Amino acid sequence: MRVRRRGFATWGSVRLPPPTTWSKIAGMCRNITTLRGLEPPATTEEIEAAARQYVRKVSGITRPTAATDEAFEQAVAAITRVTAEVLRDLPPRRQPPKNVPPLRRPEVRARMT
Repeated sequence: MRVRRRGFATWGSVRLPPPTTWSKIAGMCRNITTLRGLEPPATTEEIEAAARQYVRKVSGITRPTAATDEAFEQAVAAITRVTAEVLRDLPPRRQPPKNVPPLRRPEVRARMT
């Protein structure tokens, strides 16, 4: 539920900055590729890779340690599950995404072997 108060909005109990600044702070991480509208559709591996990149970005953890591994992997699993649901439930795109996901690029696949 959004409620406006003196130039600020709230989402639940979270106070958000003024809407004029949202585009500056809410931009997508440039390393996360659009998966909706791919042909063939995004694979489970591609969805998990995007979820892992998202969790890395928001947590600031690039390599989980023994202390953070369980929470990190639980977050990746949850984001993967929700992302798959979103991709399944959204209507088809009119045009495919502009960028090819990294796992579909030959040079990335070559580095993984």
